[in-house]
Formats: sequence, structure tokens, C-alpha cells
Amino acid sequence: MESDAESRTPRPGVPVRGSTSGRPVMAALDLLGRRWALRILWELHQSPAGFRELQRRCERMSSSVLSTRLGELTGARLLDLRDDSYRLTPLGEDLVEALSPLNAWSARWAAETGGEAAG
Repeated sequence: MESDAESRTPRPGVPVRGSTSGRPVMAALDLLGRRWALRILWELHQSPAGFRELQRRCERMSSSVLSTRLGELTGARLLDLRDDSYRLTPLGEDLVEALSPLNAWSARWAAETGGEAAG
């Protein structure tokens, strides 16, 4: 039986925000566009973390939002929980690698617009 978070997790082939067809890219953008989702992935790419440590790293986001996002990202098979620590799955690592060009572009964008280039 699916948990509530898993049943709401965007999945390829299922209608999502912006796509009644559920195209894989639209499902991915729906999932990644949710508040804090990318930040959680970024933090776990740096190193695995338990719930409280991850909450601290994410500037003390609310526990309910963190719990929801962890459920969604785990349901999407981007994260797993082992030994009380969340970590990226191989699929999650592939996603972070795929986002690397966007990270490089954003640093260039920040430099050209006078914004901060913090990692």
C-alpha cells in the first residue's frame, strides 16, 4: 500500500501539473519544482544526513515540509534511508550530475548580473 506522500509524488505516465500526458520531463519538473526539493537533493549530494541534520542544513525548514519532501523524493527513488541517514540513490546521483551544467550556467549568470556566486 502506498503512503500518502507516495500517492502524490509526480510519476512519469501520470498526469502532473502542466501535463495531462505525464511526460517524464514534466513529471520530473513538477517534482523538482516543489519547495525545498532541489535543496534537499543538493545537501544530500554533499553527504548523507539524518532528519535533524538535514533540517539544520536546510535553514531549519519546517519538519512537516521536510517530511513530505523526503517522502516524495524517496517515493520517486531519488533517496533512500539507511542507518538513520538519507542518501541519494544511484538515480538521485544521476540527477545531480545532470543538473551540473545548470549549476555552471547559474554561476556564470550570477557573475554577469552582479549576483553572488555562492555554491
